[in-house]
Amino acid sequence: MAYENNDKKMESVYSKRIKAGKRRTYFFDVRATRGNDYYLTITESRKRFNDGGYDRHKLFLYKEDFNKFCKALTEAVDYVKTELMPDFDFDAYNHEYAENASPAEAAEVEVEIEVDDVANSNGTSEEVDKW
Repeated sequence: MAYENNDKKMESVYSKRIKAGKRRTYFFDVRATRGNDYYLTITESRKRFNDGGYDRHKLFLYKEDFNKFCKALTEAVDYVKTELMPDFDFDAYNHEYAENASPAEAAEVEVEIEVDDVANSNGTSEEVDKW
């Protein structure tokens, strides 16, 4: 992935994309400086309803802040999970969608796989019907 910045192309040396629902995508890009140092950009991209364009918000994270950032993020997430929403099933959202698949389509695929796996592992499909 590359983008224009002051007439210089900034290439990612590593990129990870996370689709978050229908309208949001997060990008984690490791980039190199001219002096072969590295930093991370975290971009939230949200699709606009009115014109089909995108709103983007970018955060630059430098190596000297990596540990502090990870620690603070983990503490904040853990606080929400343990103190504010201890009964919420956060693991229910531990799935990745196939490229261009909607969450509903991805759920159908997951269910089909789970049923097939259970039927194959138990040797009969009758046990699946007991659910």
